[in-house]
Amino acid sequence: MIKIYGMKTCPYCEYVDMQVKDNPRFEVIDIASHVHKLAEFLHLRDSSPAFDHSKKVGDVGIPCFVLEDGTITLKPEDVGLKEYDPSKGMTCGIDGSGC
Repeated sequence: MIKIYGMKTCPYCEYVDMQVKDNPRFEVIDIASHVHKLAEFLHLRDSSPAFDHSKKVGDVGIPCFVLEDGTITLKPEDVGLKEYDPSKGMTCGIDGSGC
């Protein structure tokens, strides 16, 4: 099962959630739903080089995908999904950039 860490208030995450709805290959984890889920995500973010670019540019790094083998990616296409197009709607960053 592929874990997806995100938040319901993130348009990028919402777009991913719509694609995986009712798909048993994926487990969606809303990091805003409980502090334990946020802590789990922060541990990943703090320990994985997959987040280096996100941290450098001030992004949160969601949606985040953890594959069955533990590989972490921030690219929806790596798990067979489409990436959100920010030119078509809201974005997460204060400056209008990504999550």
